[in-house]
Amino acid sequence: MAESKREAALKALFSKISEIDGPIVKRSEPEADDIPAGGLVNLADGSLKAEPILSPLRYEIAHTAEIMVLVQNSDAVARDAQFDAILVALAAVIDADPTLGGVVDFAACDEPEIVDEPIEGAATIKAATVPVTMDYIAPTALG
Repeated sequence: MAESKREAALKALFSKISEIDGPIVKRSEPEADDIPAGGLVNLADGSLKAEPILSPLRYEIAHTAEIMVLVQNSDAVARDAQFDAILVALAAVIDADPTLGGVVDFAACDEPEIVDEPIEGAATIKAATVPVTMDYIAPTALG
């Protein structure tokens, strides 16, 4: 069975973010109870917006995947520095190849939603959801 353009785009994005040095990188994993010392990056499939293009019928897809970035450290300065380093690296790997190896027409990070989550009896977690929009043409509205 042929792979969808949607799945190819997600695999290409996962490959790019796997180049980030330090955090454990996963795809579609449930929220972790334990965050590794180097941090955790988790790619979720996200959502699609499809606009039809006629003659021949195909679809212009704006696919917004979500990348969760999590770090945990009791030292706020160290936690903030590690968190920032992961976000900078994430933007750098996507900006260096915005076509994700030719799989999409264009990919870019959007504004992150950042939160600090105090954990009773444990170090605070700093987390962000980073939307990454990938634009591509697909044969169906499903990507």
